[in-house]
Amino acid sequence: MLTQTVGRYLSWPIDRLTSLLAATGVPPNVITWSALVLNLWACVFFAAGRFTAAGGLMILAGLGDLLDGPVARRGNRVSKFGGFLESILDRYADLMLFLGILVYYVRVNRFPYAILAGVAMAGAVMVGYAKARAESLVPASNVGFWDRPERLVLMIVGALAHQLGLALWILAIGPNITVIHRIVDTWRVAEGKLESEIESARSEPAVSAAARGSTDRRARQARPVLTRFAGRGQ
Repeated sequence: MLTQTVGRYLSWPIDRLTSLLAATGVPPNVITWSALVLNLWACVFFAAGRFTAAGGLMILAGLGDLLDGPVARRGNRVSKFGGFLESILDRYADLMLFLGILVYYVRVNRFPYAILAGVAMAGAVMVGYAKARAESLVPASNVGFWDRPERLVLMIVGALAHQLGLALWILAIGPNITVIHRIVDTWRVAEGKLESEIESARSEPAVSAAARGSTDRRARQARPVLTRFAGRGQ
């Protein structure tokens, strides 16, 4: 959802940046790794309580996330491994950011918020995992609002506005609701698909029997002719 909106309003600057980066010949995987390093720095700043700096670094890292795919397509460097690597590093980046927040709240002895950060971390990881596992069973699982771009934007706004506690409450609840939504949707689609397969399997013997009956009738009708031709051949 959010990526489509960002793509619509920032398509021109992203396209210009993509052209510049593609012209330099920088490998898309380098951009992906650079985004991870920026998120690691943001993690350190979160742990130190420097929320504004952490939010700024997250913006730069998010820009890298937006650019690596277009740069790969512009330079004809799209690969299955590149998409796999990006997905893995995105998970590590999410864990780093929440880990930095968790460390900060432990340092300042605000343990309820540290637990909240842990719950938000679990929700962030499980949203992507639920989608990946669901799509191994059903064609697609795009239900729910709290995908990675939405979560990152909320974290950036919370960090820059120094309202990280409020952002954590939302991130602890919203993504986990999305996980539940995807579980229910996958169950509904998978069970419907299973029932369709069962009904198809039940109707198949009847169709096969009817087909066999039709074949037998044609064989009986054709038998005298075949016998007559066989006699002539002898």
